[in-house]
Amino acid sequence: MQMLTKFESKSNRVKGIAFHPKRPWILASLHNGCLQLWDYRMGTLLERFDEHDGPVRGIAFHPTQPLFVSGGDDYKIKVWNYKTRRCLFTLNGHLDYVRTVYFHHEYPWIISASDDQTIRIWNWQSRNCIAILTGHNHYVMSAQFHPKNDLVVSASMDQTVRVWDISGLRKKNQAPTPMAFEDSFSRQNSQADLFGSTDVMVKYVLEGHDHGVNWATFHPTLPLIVSAGDDRQVKLWRMNDSKAWEVDSCRGHFNNVSSAIFHPRQELILSDGEDKSIRVWDMTKRTAVATFKRDHDRFWVLTAHPELNLFAAGHDSGLIVFKLERERPAYQTHQNQLYYIKDKILHVHDLASTADQEILSVRKLGSQYVQPRTLSYNPAERAVLVTSPHDGGIYELYPLPRNLTGNLKEPADEAKRGNGHSAVFIARNRFAVFDKINQQIQIRDLANAVTKSFKTPGMVTDMFYAGTGNLLLATATSVILFDIQQRRVVTELAVAAVKYAIWSADLNTVALLSKHTITLADKNLKQTCQIHETIRIKSGTWDDSGVFIYCTLNHIKYALPQGDNGIIRTLEQPVYLTAVKGKVLYILDREGKARSITIDPTEFRFKLALINRQYEEVLHIIRSSNLVGQSIIAYLQKKGYPEIALHFVRDERTRFELALECGNLDVALETAKIIDKPDCWTKLSTEALRQGNYKIVEMSYQRTKNYDRLSFLYLTSGNETNLRQMMKIAELRNDSMSRFQNALYLGDIEERVRLLQDVGQLPLAYLTAKTHGLTEQANAILAAAGKTEDEIELPSMSADLPTPIKPVVKLEDPNWPLLTVSKSFFEGAFTSERNTSNPIAAPTFSYDAQIDNIEEAGGDWGADDDDVISGTKAKASYDDDDLLGNHDNGDEAGGWDVDDDIKVDIDAEIGQAAAQATAEFVAPTAGTSESAIWVQNSPLAVDHIAAGSFETAMQILNRQVGIVQFEPLKPYFLSIFQASRVYVASTASNPTLTFSLRRNPEESTQRNSLPAVVYNFQNIVSTQLQLGYRLFTSGRLAASATQFKTLLHSILFTVVSNKTESEEVTQLINICREYLTGLAIEQQRRATTGTEPESVKHALELAAYFTHCQLQASHLQLALRQATKQAFKLKNFSTASQFARRLLELAPPRSVADEARQIQAVCERSLRDEIELNYDQYNPFVVCSITFEPIYKGSPKASCSFCQASYKPELEGKLCTVCEVAQIGASATGLRVLA
Repeated sequence: MQMLTKFESKSNRVKGIAFHPKRPWILASLHNGCLQLWDYRMGTLLERFDEHDGPVRGIAFHPTQPLFVSGGDDYKIKVWNYKTRRCLFTLNGHLDYVRTVYFHHEYPWIISASDDQTIRIWNWQSRNCIAILTGHNHYVMSAQFHPKNDLVVSASMDQTVRVWDISGLRKKNQAPTPMAFEDSFSRQNSQADLFGSTDVMVKYVLEGHDHGVNWATFHPTLPLIVSAGDDRQVKLWRMNDSKAWEVDSCRGHFNNVSSAIFHPRQELILSDGEDKSIRVWDMTKRTAVATFKRDHDRFWVLTAHPELNLFAAGHDSGLIVFKLERERPAYQTHQNQLYYIKDKILHVHDLASTADQEILSVRKLGSQYVQPRTLSYNPAERAVLVTSPHDGGIYELYPLPRNLTGNLKEPADEAKRGNGHSAVFIARNRFAVFDKINQQIQIRDLANAVTKSFKTPGMVTDMFYAGTGNLLLATATSVILFDIQQRRVVTELAVAAVKYAIWSADLNTVALLSKHTITLADKNLKQTCQIHETIRIKSGTWDDSGVFIYCTLNHIKYALPQGDNGIIRTLEQPVYLTAVKGKVLYILDREGKARSITIDPTEFRFKLALINRQYEEVLHIIRSSNLVGQSIIAYLQKKGYPEIALHFVRDERTRFELALECGNLDVALETAKIIDKPDCWTKLSTEALRQGNYKIVEMSYQRTKNYDRLSFLYLTSGNETNLRQMMKIAELRNDSMSRFQNALYLGDIEERVRLLQDVGQLPLAYLTAKTHGLTEQANAILAAAGKTEDEIELPSMSADLPTPIKPVVKLEDPNWPLLTVSKSFFEGAFTSERNTSNPIAAPTFSYDAQIDNIEEAGGDWGADDDDVISGTKAKASYDDDDLLGNHDNGDEAGGWDVDDDIKVDIDAEIGQAAAQATAEFVAPTAGTSESAIWVQNSPLAVDHIAAGSFETAMQILNRQVGIVQFEPLKPYFLSIFQASRVYVASTASNPTLTFSLRRNPEESTQRNSLPAVVYNFQNIVSTQLQLGYRLFTSGRLAASATQFKTLLHSILFTVVSNKTESEEVTQLINICREYLTGLAIEQQRRATTGTEPESVKHALELAAYFTHCQLQASHLQLALRQATKQAFKLKNFSTASQFARRLLELAPPRSVADEARQIQAVCERSLRDEIELNYDQYNPFVVCSITFEPIYKGSPKASCSFCQASYKPELEGKLCTVCEVAQIGASATGLRVLA
């Protein structure tokens, strides 16, 4: 028997625990007064409740209401609502510690046990105490209701267990009935009944424990009681209607037994105690079955889940949720039959007819409490191999009986049993047995005789079937495909901790299941994809279409071969998948029952058809199913099918965005009219301009009243009429600049002169008129200004006057000519479905020459009236007869055989015409940029930065070295991005050309290219590091610290080519850390300038710590010389002598050595210290880079995930002060710099 730990928490001592009956929650009451609510499935702390004053010993959930109750050493019982996260009320009445609290399964009652020697029953609805049970003469350690009957059991330190009858209390608190006079009189004295009451009576007093009793509880179904006490015994009691007696005692605990409970499903008793152990006892034999011990933690409480096979125990440093043995049955599916073992009996279940039959008993295999682990079925010989983990692993070969009628057969052939961790059939008459202890694989025949034996090719943890003659061997870090005949490793795939291998029916693909990972691979173990889940993966099976269906603790999911996955449905409880046929999923539940559930495969079939380009299937699913939702729309967008997503969307805004994405201007225009928002028209104009659809651009500018752009559009398209109308509108709007701009576009000199006169710019008006030869207008301007030509001095420059470009040929359709490309399959299908044979008319814009004011012009700019837009004539559809060239020639064709096969030709021609009708321009698919290839080819953050993928680069740095502060790294990001490409100017009005710089241009192609290295490692070492050393030597501490920090940041973006350089990078990080730590210590020492004793002491300590930084010898001499002088000045002669000795060991220059020897000679006369320092040079230590305090060897500490600087444990989660970019204590995989 084994304990399978499902969840473990670290906290203060846990004194009480309670499972939620439905949700995966557990409550823990702690000795420090806190209540913790945990999700044991996800391993997360959901809530804390802190209202008790002192330890909380009792805790319990209500079976149906969102309530829980707690009782503590503050004598209070509190009832909480976990939905509102607050305490509803407090029940006061106990005079001492409250030990346990429980809800009644049916009535609104709470029972509490206390050190005041009483048990109280409370009505939590009326919030009153309805009974006080007295009789114990010492602390009452526990009290519980019977799960079905009107009984209470209590345990006390008076060495007794009492059973109480509460049937009178139940009758008294039932719904009111008509009362006699005597009854009503007796009710008036009900308060007196509390202490001598007939409502609750002692039924039995169980005596037998030699010391105090800590726990007593009822069996859920049988008339049994189990108790645990300080006499180190667990006692079993039986009771009937008239008496109760001791059955037996279980002895084995070495200290006080804290609690004992019955196993809800098996004849077992579980107990735990202060001897740091949990023990399992056989209830019938009263013998120990298993013992599970902890090294340092005493156990205080034990409970079982009300519905699941889960237990929880509270100990000194937290709690543990566990179960005894696995619930996963051993099973295998062959064709339409499922072979599985339930309660040590082999069943065969027909998936089609749901008929289930018992075949064979396997009770003699292993222990009665240990279920078989695996089952391997041989259809050729009708035999099964069953393995059990008992005693290190055993297996047995069972031939299946031919006749399935009569009693179950129990084979007695011991010869077909043996030791082995795993056993699987590998051929018709051979099976393999894996001996995990000796790391050996044996090939045996059906008589269980060894035919071949060999050692495993490494440290193997498990073995799986891999087709005839092959085995899958799982190691801690990989899976090996092993050829048995040749005894060689065929291939190996790096997948850690594989628990199950599930093959498809044709053995072409395999799913390798780990605790949180699914790896899909082909038969040669070439990985196709890997899927990560946050919670445990339980089982899986293959669909006929090649989709892998799997389940976690709370979901059934699917995985496509390309790596896409999704949820099919949720689960209340985990199940084990055995097979899937269409919409029916066959499973084994936690009870071991074979059943089926219905699933909806539409989503994964749709995605699979889309990936496989089975467009007819996709279209069929769209038309026949209600496949909707944001997830499917997002998926289609991600995969590059916005035209399909467009079909699903009903929201106009989303339809508009999708139409723009797939370049469908018709739908975009349609939805823009419905939405009619300026931002939509602006986006539509941008996309229409990109496609050269001037008419939609024109309409969009009209709707947004974008006059300047509209004028420029008319200029570029040569539409002089509309441009002149725009000038008139500008005049009505009193927009002088727009009017001038339009006059300039038109080359209308007279209008420009008139405008300049209107705005009072007479000099400019005169200059314009004179320059362009308009003498009359020029003279009129002079006369109006009261000037003569003699008074005006004009420049004597001669130049060609600019003239606007006139259109050579005015096109009927200003839209760009586009390639005629067939629509995509889906666009054509959806278009034909909507019967939209007439496309949306392209707008043409014209003006009424009779407009007198701007208000009349406004309707064409902002209103929804589209009458001004006239549609172009739609293409004439072909007539079938014309298409075929057939004309009505009367009956002349009657003598010819023209009617035999003409229908086929007609259909073909109609189909061709329909294809032409749906022809439309589709922009060519863009190729993959070299930057995107860099991202695909490299796992290094620097290459992602060079590609411009800053987001993934930051994710990589966070994952590798825990970087959380990216602001200091921004200059590096920008410089790397800029340095990885060359920009070349092209012709005028064209964008700049960009060329990528490759790391190895001679050897690489675009497919395997990588960006150039910006931060060369050798340059960093030879230049930047030496500069840091020189600054340190010259005493420029701030500049030196900045240089080493720059150096440390540069390392993040370094690329090296071999393992030796990679190790040197690690050494360089250590050098930078030591220097930065030392410089921070020295700068802190220099900042400590006070004369107070504490300041003086702290300064000397910092000087001492500085000498323990791993610096270059010459730099360490500076630190030691300084520390020696400081200690000598403060008369710490012993410490100064130590520093002087260390300085002399480094062979300093003669003058420094002489000075050190003089100090040492003086100090040795009186080896004492005036100031006691927090410094021990003989005990290795590191310095916390925030508090500047020593952390001695063996003490807990937290480290920076990048530079490995050391910190106090309480600083975990803060930003490292050495590198200033990484988080202290962050989980990281390590910096990767090797290309």
